[in-house]
Amino acid sequence: MGQWNISISVTEFILVGFPTLNRYGPFLFICLLLVYILTIAGNVIIFVIVRLDRRLQTPMYFFISILSFLEIWYTAVTIPKMLSNLLDEGRSIPFNGCLLQTYFFHSLGASECYLLTAMAYDRYLAICQPLHYPSLMTSKMTIKLAVACFTLGFLCPITEVILISQLPFCGSNEIQHIFCDFPPLLSLACTDTSINVLADFFINSFIILLTFSFIMISYFRIIITILRIRTSSGRIKAFSTCVSHLTVVLLFFTCIMFMYVRLTKSYSLYYDRVLAVIYSVLTPILNPFIYSLRNKEIRLALKRLLCVKGIYS
Repeated sequence: MGQWNISISVTEFILVGFPTLNRYGPFLFICLLLVYILTIAGNVIIFVIVRLDRRLQTPMYFFISILSFLEIWYTAVTIPKMLSNLLDEGRSIPFNGCLLQTYFFHSLGASECYLLTAMAYDRYLAICQPLHYPSLMTSKMTIKLAVACFTLGFLCPITEVILISQLPFCGSNEIQHIFCDFPPLLSLACTDTSINVLADFFINSFIILLTFSFIMISYFRIIITILRIRTSSGRIKAFSTCVSHLTVVLLFFTCIMFMYVRLTKSYSLYYDRVLAVIYSVLTPILNPFIYSLRNKEIRLALKRLLCVKGIYS
């Protein structure tokens, strides 16, 4: 089933995953299911807390709630299919379904890049230009920035999807990956894919390097401003609002840079799959814990919400 006749066009793909771990399928299914439940629960809790607590109606927490909302859908694109593949020996996915999964995965990933950039810009204004912050980062501006992040994110992968949909797939239909993605799909095409590789490289480099550079410049200026604060308590308070966001940024961007900013259609298959697990499974589950455990306001808001529920229950 893994090999198709060279004269027959591929209509479905087989997601190989980690072949050496096939015998641990049920155990991995339980582990991944628990991770997925915790991811959804953690992000839903943060989203609901920010929406319900009036004390958290600020631009910073608005962006945190939008990030949690994005992570819910980001994981929904890949993890449910990964769960079914752990129990299904066939592990097949239709050609169009594979393209849709790739499109939504990259759309939401690009949206997260832009959203993390907007969050860095928000912190820059709040710390470096505190007097102008209320007039610049209004509620209308935060909504416009969030809409722009999703709009740009969903427009970015269209060219790549159109180009890859035109390629002939007539050899092996085994995708050496845990979900559908551009690099493993390009390695299966039975024609020259240099144009696709260049398009992927330039589009991904533009999105990832541009947003990451903007974030790092923002935090460079933030750190300089924080170091000028005279009191140590003031420096600690200012820096504590940025640590969580910077942690998420470094974890997310480090993985996707190694994965997508490269001029080659193939790489170490095992290396790619390990990176994919980190940025598609581990990063989304860490985000709510990073923000909730390090953020005093969110912890207090959760306590207030639980107390209110306890009183009226």
